[in-house]
Amino acid sequence: MGKRLPVSLMLLLLLATLLLVAVHAKVPAVIVFGDSSVDAGNNNFIPTIARSNFQPYGRDFTGGKATGRFSNGRIATDFISEAFGLRPTIPAYLDPAYNISDFAVGVTFASAGTGYDNATSDVLSVIPLWKELDYYKEYQTKLRSHLGQPQADQLLADALYMTSMGTNDFLENYYTNIPGGRSSQFPNVGDYQNFLAGIGEGFLRQLYGLGARKISVGGLPPMGCMPLERSANVVTGQRGCVESYNAVAVDFNGRMKKLTEKLNGELPGAEIVFSNPYFAMLGIIRKPSLYGISVTSTACCATGMFEMGYACARTSMFTCSNADEFVFWDAFHPTQKTNQIIANYVVEHVLKKFM
Repeated sequence: MGKRLPVSLMLLLLLATLLLVAVHAKVPAVIVFGDSSVDAGNNNFIPTIARSNFQPYGRDFTGGKATGRFSNGRIATDFISEAFGLRPTIPAYLDPAYNISDFAVGVTFASAGTGYDNATSDVLSVIPLWKELDYYKEYQTKLRSHLGQPQADQLLADALYMTSMGTNDFLENYYTNIPGGRSSQFPNVGDYQNFLAGIGEGFLRQLYGLGARKISVGGLPPMGCMPLERSANVVTGQRGCVESYNAVAVDFNGRMKKLTEKLNGELPGAEIVFSNPYFAMLGIIRKPSLYGISVTSTACCATGMFEMGYACARTSMFTCSNADEFVFWDAFHPTQKTNQIIANYVVEHVLKKFM
């Protein structure tokens, strides 16, 4: 028989285990709002073309299932949920395969193609932000029925709320120059940023009023470096990022960071943080070899320049064999590997305070 551990050491190990459980229990659920960066498949259940519930999407997901995530596998919020000791994936609220017991530890109301601006969600007929909030209110009612009001209210207060949106407001709305659209109403892009920030503030105040206290506000990535935007430079013989779009992303991120600081000062008990993916993602794009990545300007799917959604077809002979070598999966969205790198960065530099 092997030697028994000293009682003192056994007690220390037990205490460490209990502390680990307590740390993870500080955030009992991750609740998500936003666009395709955090949609786990809600768009599968609404009439829109903004879907990805078909191959090759999801080919590296468990079981090779195309869930509706715009990736070859998991998305950033899935990895964040796992980092908090919760489930390795966060389900879509509209997916009938899940119920309130599943949603009690994590749920996403996000809809690919949406934004802060209602006009953005109208472009592809997806779920607007106000409707995501309505779904959340419905979720609260179901959760209180499931757990009882005291336990549900405690869970809702302790949960981590995450938002990720804004890219579509610029790339699918403002810069498309739709006649009578936002670019004509706001000739100065700074004014449009203020308009979006105002919507964001209203949303965060409503979320706080509904009981949310720990909130992560997601920033914009270097959107000028997306393959779809880079493809516009090919016409001029260039392949670099569209720096004007990146400048807007940096500017808007600055506004949203100031907003979180303002709300922390005005809302008692609020812990609102700004999770900025911009520089982490730019670092991957500029020095991909540090991450075992070799392709930054084109995506894995199809030609890697224009395709996303239904254009990202299973039958494309150009689709890469190893997505881990690419920053982007399709012309707009990161690979699972990039999502994991960004998630790890955000957890380590921003969300660790909630652990």
